[in-house]
Amino acid sequence: MDGIQWIIFILIIQVIHFLGTWKLYVKAGRKAWEAAIPVYNGIVLMKIINRPWWWVILLFIPIINLLMFPVVWVETIRSFGKNSLVDTWLVILTLGFYIFYINYAEDVQYIEDRSLKPKTGLGEWVSSIVFAIVAATFVHTYFIQPYVIPTGSLERTLRVGDFLFVSKFHYGARVPMTTLAAPMVHDTLPVLKTRSYLADVNPETYKTSWINKLQLPYMRLPGFEKVEKNDIVVFSLPADTLYQFFKAQKAVIKPIDKKSNYVKRCVGTPGDSLEVINGYVYINGEQLQLSDRAKPMYVYEIYAKNGVSSRYLEEVDASDYVRKYIATNINEAQYNALAPFISGGRPAGDGKIELFTQERGIPTEVIRQLRLSLSEEKPRSRMANLTHDMVTALRNNPAIDSVVQTVEPKGMYGGNTFPQKPNLYPWNNDNFGPIYIPKAGTTVAINSRTIPLYKKIIRDYEHNDVKVTGTKVFINGEEADSYTFKQDYYWMMGDNRDHSEDSRTWGYVPADHIVGKPVFLWMSFDNFRQGIANWRVRWDRVFTTVGGSGKPVSYFWYFIGLLAAWFIFDFFRKKKKKNA
Repeated sequence: MDGIQWIIFILIIQVIHFLGTWKLYVKAGRKAWEAAIPVYNGIVLMKIINRPWWWVILLFIPIINLLMFPVVWVETIRSFGKNSLVDTWLVILTLGFYIFYINYAEDVQYIEDRSLKPKTGLGEWVSSIVFAIVAATFVHTYFIQPYVIPTGSLERTLRVGDFLFVSKFHYGARVPMTTLAAPMVHDTLPVLKTRSYLADVNPETYKTSWINKLQLPYMRLPGFEKVEKNDIVVFSLPADTLYQFFKAQKAVIKPIDKKSNYVKRCVGTPGDSLEVINGYVYINGEQLQLSDRAKPMYVYEIYAKNGVSSRYLEEVDASDYVRKYIATNINEAQYNALAPFISGGRPAGDGKIELFTQERGIPTEVIRQLRLSLSEEKPRSRMANLTHDMVTALRNNPAIDSVVQTVEPKGMYGGNTFPQKPNLYPWNNDNFGPIYIPKAGTTVAINSRTIPLYKKIIRDYEHNDVKVTGTKVFINGEEADSYTFKQDYYWMMGDNRDHSEDSRTWGYVPADHIVGKPVFLWMSFDNFRQGIANWRVRWDRVFTTVGGSGKPVSYFWYFIGLLAAWFIFDFFRKKKKKNA
């Protein structure tokens, strides 16, 4: 709905409120007309139910209001003696319309000085839980949101198993657009595994569906920073058309604020010209200098005439390399026991079997337990994912002859590379662009060559009808040779450059998709994908900041020290008070 439609909707709600409560206002010693004045009627109602006036503000905050309206309904009927459990459920299940019945059909009396303290232990427990959820939802929605790194696209800057706090106030909190949604969850309800919000996501009907008319327009609270190059940013994935993430289903049109959250590094901002040359990002012709905390990874080929031992790669903590074992006399039971550790196997000569694993290999204790006869192959050439420091360490190893970065040559299409037009843009992840990153208010030429770059922006993000007929481009039915952008756009990439699906695949990130900025890493687990029994705390990462420069410093033990000092202080304070 647009602004006028929302005003009309709010006025309708005010009329419903007046019709359902004006007699109760009179019984509470107020004037009937006071139930009809928007906002003012809310303040008066708070006085009637003996609650603070600022509850009215909560009624206008998206998502928070879904929790507060039932609370106000219950408080209203209790102010007129309706305290039973049946009354409570009736007013909630009828979405407040039970108040109409009380207003017109029952002769109730206003209880001016009613006790606000719950009469039962259960009531007190429910009251505490409700307001804890309201407070937590407010913080989660508008200030700080927890986030866990699920994939390795930012390795080794941010690692799988890192638990973060994401600030929403740095860039300004995005006001929720989906007004009918469960609090404190994203797009899926835990356990039930169903959608956590009400919206029509069918591509054929979403534009005309009445329930989608309840979506709020994009709004963002004031922040104190703008998204800058090198910032690590959490954003709603523009290309998310999945009903449920990691589950193959028919494509859907999700509300922006219910798209899956991604985290990447911003490498291009509005107005920039970006190009990737041999794997490195160039902005306006100059190579982008990353933060000293950034640890970008690239795939390298390591060569040694005497063979590249896995031990050399383990010593530098390399990743994403394959290990091959040769097994003799292995039976079916032994092979099945190895299944959790291997990625595949195949017969070799002389009745032997080749077993393939990822970098972790097969644990020594497992080999001993199964009484296996294994030998690991030591090939002359191996591929591994390395940071600059790892590359330096390997090159300093006298057993290693060369370490060379693998690069897709310029002009060779990489497959599924934006804008997915290899005949016009034969780009790949290592050699990409140049490409312009749109800035709000700027105008670009539109023709058959440029429309593949901007079609998604014009059609999906700025909601225009786009058709291409031959060499002609039509926007909203009219032939167009230029287009002026309505909002800013950003270019996001993972630091794990050869193992990241990012803007090189799905293009620009609109400003209205920005969620927040990771600021604090409060916990980190190694082996995160291998089950909770195998988790190991990375103590050097606990209680560290995400931004800044220099080696991250853990503040965990400082926190423990302050906590201990507080308990000691509190103990002696209470002891002194008791003896006084």
